[in-house]
Amino acid sequence: MKISVVISIVALMFLSITGCKNKAALDDKGMPQTLMIAVFGGENPGLVKNMYEPIRKYLEKKMGMPVEMVYTGDYTAVIEALKAQKVHMAYLSPFSYIIASKNTSITPIIVLGADGKPSLYHSNIIARKGSSINSMADVKAHSKNLTLCFVDPASASGHLVPRAYLNSIGLNPDTAFKETMFAGGHLASVYSVKSGKVDIGCTTGMVLDIMESRGMIKKDDIKILWTSDPITSDPIVVRSDLNKEFTKKLQGAYLTMGKDAPEVLHNYLKVLLKENSNLSFMVAQDSFYNGLRKIAGGVKDLKLVN
Repeated sequence: MKISVVISIVALMFLSITGCKNKAALDDKGMPQTLMIAVFGGENPGLVKNMYEPIRKYLEKKMGMPVEMVYTGDYTAVIEALKAQKVHMAYLSPFSYIIASKNTSITPIIVLGADGKPSLYHSNIIARKGSSINSMADVKAHSKNLTLCFVDPASASGHLVPRAYLNSIGLNPDTAFKETMFAGGHLASVYSVKSGKVDIGCTTGMVLDIMESRGMIKKDDIKILWTSDPITSDPIVVRSDLNKEFTKKLQGAYLTMGKDAPEVLHNYLKVLLKENSNLSFMVAQDSFYNGLRKIAGGVKDLKLVN
């Protein structure tokens, strides 16, 4: 066999091995070669990528290494990516954080907030404006004839919180309604209600504001039947086996984003919020989610956490 052929075969074997290597593997100091970040892609992947691409580039500059965003179709896939150690970091919903933290070693490092307090939002149960359902009393009275949609199984505002509330008023979502389903996303839930595909749905006021401001719905398309108590906003988490100094540097990159790259922060916030805000990134604490964790623990038929 000619030596050139042998070299070619060895080269191909090397490329095959390195190609199969887990990009999220850490070295013996807990350092990644490429920072892998999982993000729920949502129902509008183009919008989501435009939202996160400036952050990706900012982190590359701050961390001095390649940064790759891994976009998923739902929060369950984000949780699984963390659990399987395919990513180092993730943007989670509050409920998906609670689910993931039960059997995966992760640490919340960042959350949106202002004046030392995390940002809050609310869950809503909604109906179509022209429907005969005008209150939760109407829902309770006619539940057997109504269809209900949640958002995503791992959504706080789109599933956990409204499910707990419905249980508290004597309506088991799995048995009290004509049909109960998951829309797959907040936009899909709102559109399902607006079109009359379902009678009532779950979402968050933040999504309704965004959809209205972007002309996706009109103010009189939807009526709000119920609003929850405040929910702490989404945490950004890292795997706990990540190098501690690296994690601290990563956290610092977010904390200084408003000063070092205000346009990147503004680009992120303008997608999430209807109006300008003084929100920025702040240090997250696991205790921020104890209230939601208590709610999850109190829902006996919630398979995701029990």
